[in-house]
Amino acid sequence: MSAPQAGDDEARKREVEAARQRVLLSLLDVQARQRLTNIRLVKPELAAAVENYLISAASSGRLNRPLTDEELKQILLSIQQPKRDFKIDRR
Repeated sequence: MSAPQAGDDEARKREVEAARQRVLLSLLDVQARQRLTNIRLVKPELAAAVENYLISAASSGRLNRPLTDEELKQILLSIQQPKRDFKIDRR
């Protein structure tokens, strides 16, 4: 890949990310946006999954108002993989 193509690819990625952030800005209230930002720092793959879910829900018309923090928590619970609980019974 030549240098101009690499620069074009990088610019395209930045544009796509900026567009995603604009959409998320309209889909989340302030507290929910802050929660998603905090999650992105700790679990970027979970934040990306939530963002993809929100963007697809908005594009299909299922979201028509900004989500609250409580609603985002419910979405996070439904998306997160359940943790396995192991119990060792020693007799």
